Amino acid sequence: MSKWTILALTASALLLTSCAGTTPPAVSPQGQDRYLTDPRVGFSSTATPDLETRLETAWRLFLRGEYAQTRRQLADIRSRAPEYTPAALLEAMVDLREGNINTAQAAVNRIRERNPQYSAAQVVAGEIALAENDTRGALAIYRVIAQRPDAPNTAAERVATLEKTLTDELMAAAQSASDADAIHLLAEVLSINQASDDARMLLVGKLIKERQFEEARRYLDPLLSSASDRSNVQEALAEIDAGRGRYQEAIVRYERLARRDSNPRYQQRLEQIKEQWSLANMPPQFQTALESEAITRADLAILLYWKVSSVHFAQNLGAPPIAIDIDVPGREEIIRAIAVGLYEVDPVTRRVFPQRLIPAAALARQAARILSLRGASCARGIPLDRVLAACATTDPLATSGPDTPMTGRQTARLLDEIERALGR
Repeated sequence: MSKWTILALTASALLLTSCAGTTPPAVSPQGQDRYLTDPRVGFSSTATPDLETRLETAWRLFLRGEYAQTRRQLADIRSRAPEYTPAALLEAMVDLREGNINTAQAAVNRIRERNPQYSAAQVVAGEIALAENDTRGALAIYRVIAQRPDAPNTAAERVATLEKTLTDELMAAAQSASDADAIHLLAEVLSINQASDDARMLLVGKLIKERQFEEARRYLDPLLSSASDRSNVQEALAEIDAGRGRYQEAIVRYERLARRDSNPRYQQRLEQIKEQWSLANMPPQFQTALESEAITRADLAILLYWKVSSVHFAQNLGAPPIAIDIDVPGREEIIRAIAVGLYEVDPVTRRVFPQRLIPAAALARQAARILSLRGASCARGIPLDRVLAACATTDPLATSGPDTPMTGRQTARLLDEIERALGR
């Protein structure tokens, strides 16, 4: 090769270098930049070697954080190839890193519309979504990217990171959300991470509170093969049983929990379910009386019969006088109230007036009479107006005026106290 030929080739090489600019040394991307991929990845069209060299220079400048230099290099590329898409995408990356998110978003949207399979553009779209705190949107984009054959190595890592971030966000939101909203949030957590037992048990609890027992059992089922003996799992099963009206099964579960765990709430809940079971087996007239906002004499007779065992199982009672106005719900209970001496039948009209309201003053008198008539030891020799105090039983007049109507629930609680006083 002649001297002149060597000089000519050398001059040509120098000319090419001066045209493309000096390519900075390669650097390893750090921090968030490591998730951004080379803007040429997934772009289907080819470019000239000169254009490739110029874009490589711009890409390395970007990775070094020299954004002004990157923009100058990209301007040079645009002047030579205005339609070169990887250059436009790299400029969107610069906008993203400089905080011009709206500008970056608009550019990437245009690029993706024209090139829906362009992997690098999808990556930038995912990073823009993340910059806008749209973790859910970023995760959806990255999941698609991770399935592609040309997916960058960081895509799977990004998916895992975003899943963890999103589940943390959803769990935090569920803690302060309404039960109905929390159910949707927690279900989404499990759609991301089936292994999250904390989310699963929290969701089951919310579903139970919303009385969605079938759904609660469906979400609980995956734990029954591996963690069925855990206390929180057994408690959830018991609540589902109770919610379905399977009180005996719920009682058995809570009895086991109460025996093996000293936490008092298990015993308390056991007693509540036993009471629910008892109420569920009561006749319709009892439920009606219990929910009454202003009890009548019939309501009191019904609640008395089913709440106070010494009235319910009273023996050796004489035949009560006949009343002509008791063809109402609770007829048998009213007859028992007459038989034990609580109600008197008017000797002239033969009426007992079952629909007459019983306000606070009348209920206080009747409560004292029940304790005396049924032989409470605390009531022996005590004047009727002092019996309630002597038997440590709530006086309705302590919190209500004499003519205040009394509810079925208030009356039931008072009769529970009377039952305990009679048992002492």
